[in-house]
Amino acid sequence: MARVYERWERLVRAALDRERLRVAAGATHGIGGSEAAGLAGAVPPSLGKTTNIDRILHAADEIENEDPNVARILCEHAYSRAQNLDPSSEGRGVLQFKTGLASLIKQKLARKDGSAFDRQNDIERLWKFYLGYKNRYQIDDIQKERQKLRESGTFSTNFAEMEARAVEMRKVYAILRTLVDVLEALVGDSAADGIGRLIMEEVKKMKKSDATLGGELTPYNIVPLDAPSFGNAIGFFPEVKAAISSIGYTSEFPRPPVDFEVPQFRKFDMFDLLEYVFGFQKDNVRNQRENVVLAIANAQSRLGLPIEAEPKIDEKTISELFKKVLGNYIKWCKYLGVRVAWNSLEAINRNRKVILISLYFLIWGEAANVRFLPECICYIFHHMAKELDAILDQPEPAHAGSCTGGDGTVSFLAEIVTPIYETMAAEVPVNNNAAHSSWRNYDDFNEYFWSSSCFKMGWPIRKDSSFLSKPRKWHRTGKCDFVEHRTFLHLYRSFHRLWIFLILMFQGLTIIAFRKGTIDLNTFKTVLSVGPVFFIMNFLESTLDIILMFGAYKTARGFAISRLIIRFLWFGIISASTMYLYLKLMEERNKRNSDSTYFRIYVLVLGVYVAIRTLFALLVKIPACHRVSDASDRWSFFQFFKWIYQERYFVGRGLYEKTSDYARYVLFWLVIFACKFTFAYFLQIKPLVSPTNIIIDLRELQYSWHNLVSRGNINALTILSLWAPFVAVNLSDVHKYIWYALLYALIGGLIGACARLGEIRSLDIVQKCFETFLEAFVKNLISPQAKSIPRERQQAQEPSGMNKADAAFFSPFWNEIIKSLREEDYINNREMSLLSIPSNCGSLKIVQWPLLLLCSKIFLAINLALDCKDTQADLWNRISRDEYMVYAVQECYYSVERILHSVVNDEGRLWVQRLFREINNSIYEGSLAVTISYTNLQPVLKSLVSLTGLLMQNEASHLASGVTKSLYQLYDVVTHDLLTSSLRDQFDTWSILARARNEGRLFSRIEWPNEPELKEQVKRLHLLLTAQDSAANIPKNLEARRRLQFFTNSLFMDMPSAKPVSEMIPFSVFTPYYSEIVLYSSSDLRAENEDGISTLFYLQKIFPDEWENFLERIGRPESSADALQDSSGYNLELRFWASYRGQTLARTVRGMMYYRRALMLQSYLEKRSTAGIEDGYAGADYINTQGFESSSESRAQADIKFTYVVSCQIYGQQKQKKDKEAADIALLMQRNEALRVAFIHTEENVDAEGKVSKEFYSKLVKADVHGKDQEIYSIKLPGNPKLGEGKPENQNHAIIFTRGDAIQTIDMNQDNYLEEALKMRNLLEEFYGNYGLRHPTILGVREHVFTGSVSSLAWFMSNQETSFVTLAQRVLAYPLKVRMHYGHPDVFDRIFHITRGGISKASRVINISEDIYAGMH
Repeated sequence: MARVYERWERLVRAALDRERLRVAAGATHGIGGSEAAGLAGAVPPSLGKTTNIDRILHAADEIENEDPNVARILCEHAYSRAQNLDPSSEGRGVLQFKTGLASLIKQKLARKDGSAFDRQNDIERLWKFYLGYKNRYQIDDIQKERQKLRESGTFSTNFAEMEARAVEMRKVYAILRTLVDVLEALVGDSAADGIGRLIMEEVKKMKKSDATLGGELTPYNIVPLDAPSFGNAIGFFPEVKAAISSIGYTSEFPRPPVDFEVPQFRKFDMFDLLEYVFGFQKDNVRNQRENVVLAIANAQSRLGLPIEAEPKIDEKTISELFKKVLGNYIKWCKYLGVRVAWNSLEAINRNRKVILISLYFLIWGEAANVRFLPECICYIFHHMAKELDAILDQPEPAHAGSCTGGDGTVSFLAEIVTPIYETMAAEVPVNNNAAHSSWRNYDDFNEYFWSSSCFKMGWPIRKDSSFLSKPRKWHRTGKCDFVEHRTFLHLYRSFHRLWIFLILMFQGLTIIAFRKGTIDLNTFKTVLSVGPVFFIMNFLESTLDIILMFGAYKTARGFAISRLIIRFLWFGIISASTMYLYLKLMEERNKRNSDSTYFRIYVLVLGVYVAIRTLFALLVKIPACHRVSDASDRWSFFQFFKWIYQERYFVGRGLYEKTSDYARYVLFWLVIFACKFTFAYFLQIKPLVSPTNIIIDLRELQYSWHNLVSRGNINALTILSLWAPFVAVNLSDVHKYIWYALLYALIGGLIGACARLGEIRSLDIVQKCFETFLEAFVKNLISPQAKSIPRERQQAQEPSGMNKADAAFFSPFWNEIIKSLREEDYINNREMSLLSIPSNCGSLKIVQWPLLLLCSKIFLAINLALDCKDTQADLWNRISRDEYMVYAVQECYYSVERILHSVVNDEGRLWVQRLFREINNSIYEGSLAVTISYTNLQPVLKSLVSLTGLLMQNEASHLASGVTKSLYQLYDVVTHDLLTSSLRDQFDTWSILARARNEGRLFSRIEWPNEPELKEQVKRLHLLLTAQDSAANIPKNLEARRRLQFFTNSLFMDMPSAKPVSEMIPFSVFTPYYSEIVLYSSSDLRAENEDGISTLFYLQKIFPDEWENFLERIGRPESSADALQDSSGYNLELRFWASYRGQTLARTVRGMMYYRRALMLQSYLEKRSTAGIEDGYAGADYINTQGFESSSESRAQADIKFTYVVSCQIYGQQKQKKDKEAADIALLMQRNEALRVAFIHTEENVDAEGKVSKEFYSKLVKADVHGKDQEIYSIKLPGNPKLGEGKPENQNHAIIFTRGDAIQTIDMNQDNYLEEALKMRNLLEEFYGNYGLRHPTILGVREHVFTGSVSSLAWFMSNQETSFVTLAQRVLAYPLKVRMHYGHPDVFDRIFHITRGGISKASRVINISEDIYAGMH
């Protein structure tokens, strides 16, 4: 047995060593924090849930090298805790963990010299280490400093320094807290002695100041509300401080309960009261507290009010948020004729509005699957708001009776949500393919609350109510209003209006054709035969309604059943009546002296019916009439006929547009139908009339068919075979789709042309209109506040009128775009240099453009000068034909002057000054050809290239002599070759210059260009003088060219102006993930398919230029793929490079994080542009973007406005199984601090009888200071959340963690780019655009299929998206205004949708596809 135990120990140690090596390798790859190493990352869930064993082992790992004795003490204490919790090692993984930990302790028990540790003084040794560790990092001083800052409540001027220190000190705080916990446990009952007493006093002191010391370790999502965090600037923003104060507790509410615990550094607020009254979960309260604070803060900042000394929330902010959050509830009450939970909107004050908003969000945040029932939530809120109103009027708060269980516990989840959930769960069919008609789905449950009969359930909801009745074995609870049976009869029932229209039009046109186009009274009477056909077809539809309603008669509303019966009887009677009248009409027509009585009655009946239908159509479609229709609901007479015409539902009642929009819609379809039926009449129906008549007139034809078929039928089968193809084509409505495609292509093209789409068709056009592109960028993407540059920083205007300030605004954004292209390996270093644009904030008076536009222009200008035999004006006219050649010549001239003036000193500077003074005078007088010799420009160019090539390098002693030599060479070339004889003699006879030259000190003192701006100018001049690349070939990568073309083209569209980042609409990005590839592993890249081709080899072949750029970026241009995979330093970079070219989660996360990067950049530059010289920002500082990603204020501003949540449904299971996907997701969180991962956690509990029960939690995590998952929120669910379709359920459980007013849904295989992220502010402003009667609630965003380069089929599929999707959707959006949204990457009005059931439908079976987000109701 001992041998088995020893082998098991060796196995555990080997596994631990491999784990440490894996994590250590990851930590060296720029992860930004390593995954928990060794046993610290392998604590079983059953132990880690209730103890701090993992923190103890982390601390032991951190101080192992510093004091192995202390590390041993910590490991032993961790082992004792694990042994006490689970002495028999019954939990999953506990035995392996304890065995490994015991083995680790044995290794630590021996010193290097082989002697054993002395365990008698463990407490004293640990205490001394604690004191020394605390003094080393000056913890007491930091506590005092932060206490003063918190008491002052002001934003520190050196906040960036404090934040950097806070990040460094987080690990120190974590270790100190762990040491104190271990000391307290070790002292135990022996605290009366000297050291024990000191330790307990320190424990008390630590707990008293725990918020000051441990605030950095308290988990929070975005805003640290429970404890102050000095590493986060959000809490110092005035709008956030005002929002926090707005949810504070006031004297108008009952006295706070004495027994309610509140964190030390947070006061009792409204959310604490709601938690006490209704028993909401603490993490739900924490989550929604932050949600409401950010919602109020962002709404306040959008008003753009001036900042006050004590910021307060404006009344308008609360009122607008109140109406938006509770808008659906107010409409629901109005629909049911029920009074809202408050007397009137004017009667409730601001505090009551805030607490009602908070109550609604708390109900929604804990409702779990009930969130798919928005009107059910309205019902719950309605009664809970009334309960709250009664409690607020009491002097002391009390627990709500609806949420109090039989044992006295208060739980909203157990008493309200769980019964509803259990009822829905009981309806879920065991067979996924079960008929929809056999069980109730989410829509059926929600429709129950569309009738005032729902109030019969009472409050709290009666357990015996029909709503909570669960299906029995042979008895299912019926539907509410609609049952979908699987039958082909739906082909007629669902599209009966279309069938009726097509058949009636075909009937009418055929009658006219057989009447030879003659329109007279007889023809009119014949055409009136469409009347009986119309009513009979409607009668068939009403009959199908009755048949297919089977399964809902017991639970359906009485009004719904009555309507079915009334419609059935009505159409039955009217069908028989009109048929009888029409037959009598036809008999009258055959009589000669008839008085046409039946004809008049028939026309009167049809006319009255058409008039009534037209009236109700106007009441429904025309806005003015619709308001009259709503007012007429008070009279039962009108309500009855409206109800007969159209069933009254809660949803869809407001689906009407302006009269002008409706007229455009009607006109569009009138044109299509006119073309369709004109084509059908003249080219299909009319040509068949004559052959049909001929065939009918043929008698006694002998058929080879059976006599029963062929005799006495006037050749009916022949006629049928003749007309059958056309009838089939007409009923399939093929014509309409052809004419629709032609018309939408025409209108869509015209709309696109008016919107200036497609003007930029190549990179050549981008280069030609770069000036206009710059102006469009500044106009659309720079906020008006940022454009107001202080007067001290405004540069002189160029003679041509180009605003140099615009170029200064544009350059940092453009350079970041180019930098992102380089980071993605679409361009190489040289292309990056040619595409970048200077800051345009220097001393040069001209606008500096990207060298891409100026390539080879100097050489062309020199060639023009060499060929020039005329005056200076003629030469300049030739150069001016190319505007970028003008810019190149001017920049070259001014740059040479400035560089030479900065580099040389004394007599050399005098030479430079006089030289350029003479040349400037010659240019001014127009006598440049007399001053210099054009034929000798080439030697000057070579000398300048030699000089700049040396100056662009870092300063070194061996280069100084080379620079001096190059300057002398330039002096000789310019003085003796370039200048004409008169000027040459003047310089040669200048005594000061001649003496310095003879003494060898003309260029002896060199000032190296070390200033960033001057150094950049030297490099740029060198490239300008040497680059001969063709602009048409830069960049070479097709994807980089496409992106630059698309971005340039989009800026010429009509778009809303950009708000400042502080005033923009906040938004979230939401990505559902299940088990797809997160990051390619080394084995994935090496694995070969059946053809022997590996993934990495394939990627190298289809992206050859990007592979070369990648090798250049990492500094290994000659390395092979195998060498990189074997190198621990570059293996991770290689994995990311490959993953960014596949459909992986890593690619999606990188793309979405561009939103945060763009917001940080925009916020940083806006702060710099509006700060001014008086705030310490110089002109050059304004365009310096080197530190924008580390700016604490910019990061905080971006975090307020942007949230990214990835809903990794089975991430908890993947972590338990140690799947590679879990490690890769953790790696993504470590590399992206703003990334949040939501997942469903399952816990198994075993009761005394051995029965296993499962509990489900919705969790949100981020990466902590150790690179480990830090749990932010853990909200218990009533049960397994997957009752319906997987993806919508995955989204639903995690949507509570999103923030902001908008939410963009992104699929797992989608990407984003920095240049597109810069336009997000503009896109979000479309929510407030004027597009009719209502603001839009969904913004459609086009999708680029990035897999088009994989194969020819993929290329075709990606290109068809432009014509068959984008073009069609453009017409559906305008002028038709009937666009349906697929879901991703569309942007939703978040508050609108979460209060109406979410962004996707989860009902199983009935939905077309779980991937369709927004196609609902």
